[in-house]
Amino acid sequence: MASIGVFCASSQRLDQRWLDLAHQLGVEIGRRGHELVSGGGCVGMMGAVADGARDGGGRTYGVIPQSLVDLEVADTKSDELVVTDGMASRKTMMIQRADAFVVLPGGLGTLDELFEVWTTATLDLHRKPVVLFDADGFYEGLVGWLRGLVDQEFVRPAAMSMLLVSRDVTAALDLLEESLLR
Repeated sequence: MASIGVFCASSQRLDQRWLDLAHQLGVEIGRRGHELVSGGGCVGMMGAVADGARDGGGRTYGVIPQSLVDLEVADTKSDELVVTDGMASRKTMMIQRADAFVVLPGGLGTLDELFEVWTTATLDLHRKPVVLFDADGFYEGLVGWLRGLVDQEFVRPAAMSMLLVSRDVTAALDLLEESLLR
């Protein structure tokens, strides 16, 4: 069993297909016997992935800043919910707890988390796999831009190869599991 950190949107205004995708990933994480490490929220894709993990029989570990607890968006159904003093410590705790990461579609917070976990991997501060979940081409433009940074020598090819890209729930988790075995 691995602890899988999932970064994703917490917006409550998303199209249902994104919530369904998050739920599907959560179910598969739980079904495979993994623990979900989430941002500790009960709304948007974050809530859907946590509910999915529990529906799949998995354990959930949430990390949420006090400011979001105060807004009443904490995942109180989480098996373990850790409250931090801010967003930076939340991210640090999630990175420490998780063995691997999946980055679902999201906005600025999700991109911040993606770049933090990927950058720290390229600096060899951890060796945890990172899968960018490119559902429906959501991250296609970003991946193309990043490849252009490699071509211009702003990003090393080795760093780019550390970012695993998948468009399918099963394939994303297969990539993580294969990477964890290496």
